[in-house]
Amino acid sequence: MTVRRTPGRPRTTVLDRERIVTAALALIDEVGDSFSVNALAARLVVRPSSLYNHFANKDEILFGVQEVITDAIDASMFERLPWADAVAAWAHSYRAAFVRHPHAIPLFAVSPVAGQVRTVAMYERVVQGFERAGWPSERILPAIVALESFILGSALDAIAAPDLLAPGDAGKQVPHLAAAVAAHEHAVADSGLRAADLAFTVGLSAMIRGLADHSPHASD
Repeated sequence: MTVRRTPGRPRTTVLDRERIVTAALALIDEVGDSFSVNALAARLVVRPSSLYNHFANKDEILFGVQEVITDAIDASMFERLPWADAVAAWAHSYRAAFVRHPHAIPLFAVSPVAGQVRTVAMYERVVQGFERAGWPSERILPAIVALESFILGSALDAIAAPDLLAPGDAGKQVPHLAAAVAAHEHAVADSGLRAADLAFTVGLSAMIRGLADHSPHASD
């Protein structure tokens, strides 16, 4: 006897953790910190209770999303490059991961990483890189946090209007600012970079030089 498949969509949605996390990230990309379990369930066309068969709570779903984003951050360069070069490459990779998902930044910038195996593994490689460069243990986390603050701010800047500091009609009242804005526009044009990318490159270089002063071997 041949069983014929009923035409149309299946009556139930097949869920697994990967599908839920993928949908959650797509939803966060749209609504940012307005993300909710109810909205996620609606997107997946299931009841909210169905999600809890796979995740204990909303935080656990967000942990899964954060790990997906973190997976795109490459920290392997700390095992093969000098400290300054490794920090620069890691920072660029970190920024790129969040430029792709800027609405996730407010959700994850202050979130603990406890229990996120892949996320903490990334930080482990970074810390080991600092240690190999001679950094005292007590200075490593402040340096990483400082870098992250700059990186995440720059990721937001990447989606902001490029003329945020342009004085507009008030230019005559602030001639020094107006001149700086004009000079910056020329520098951006000459660099071939976007304004946000140029600012990130300049700022990161300055940060790395400044941080190197905190360790006698960091620039090796």
